[in-house]
Amino acid sequence: MDNRPIGMFDSGVGGLTVYKEVLKRYPNENIIYLGDTKSFPYGSKSKESIINLTKQGIEFLLKFNVKAIIIACGTATSQALDVVKNLYSIPIIGIIESTVQYISQNSNLHKIGIVATAGTIRSNAWASSLLKLRPDLEIINKPCPLLAPMAEEGWTNNEIAKLAVKEYMQGLYDVDALILGCTHYPLFTDIFRENLKPNAEIINTGTMIANDLENKLGKKLLCDSSSNGNSEIYLTDTECNFLSVAEKLLNNRNISPIRDALFWAKHLNFNNK
Repeated sequence: MDNRPIGMFDSGVGGLTVYKEVLKRYPNENIIYLGDTKSFPYGSKSKESIINLTKQGIEFLLKFNVKAIIIACGTATSQALDVVKNLYSIPIIGIIESTVQYISQNSNLHKIGIVATAGTIRSNAWASSLLKLRPDLEIINKPCPLLAPMAEEGWTNNEIAKLAVKEYMQGLYDVDALILGCTHYPLFTDIFRENLKPNAEIINTGTMIANDLENKLGKKLLCDSSSNGNSEIYLTDTECNFLSVAEKLLNNRNISPIRDALFWAKHLNFNNK
């Protein structure tokens, strides 16, 4: 057993949807969470920029002697995962593979909708991964660039959010499953549900990762502590609504004091290269 922490990385608050599901399944795990709020949003950035930001995030997490890293960001997974997995010996997990495996094993799913950032959709990572295992699938990609910024502002259940989701969901009503390909999007789950046929499945990638984590890491990398794990949350910029959104998402639980991580930018020249 390995009591070292798991590192988790996102562009902002969205990755906490993954954090929440992992802790629900593995409450004894220690987690170091990094929100790159200074560089948010990632979805409109170039692939080169995403790779550089992801590498810098990983380098930060490695300073905590983490045993594995979860890239809890759809854009970073789709554009940087393959690169960074070849650069580091530590296990690095993205948000795509576990969901793809799940869908490949469910023959009742035929028409799949994918909502994600513009960068993720542009990469075609979701569609190509799914079609490798299920070439029979019908896939509809839909970029939703406004949703992640709205989630960071806490606008996840107001009239503006409802109108935006309704607009993005045109043509997706009759899908068998809707993949929330950005980790910010589970914050809009109730509104997505209103725009889908009753029996459609909404896939939260955080749930998929949590269900598959033991398979990914193996039992020897899981924590054997009998007490609940500790979490530390770092941000690259604290001038944001991260705390208020996080407290609402986590129901005021599992939130340790958010440390001012501006020292990270100063000492590692993060985002200033």
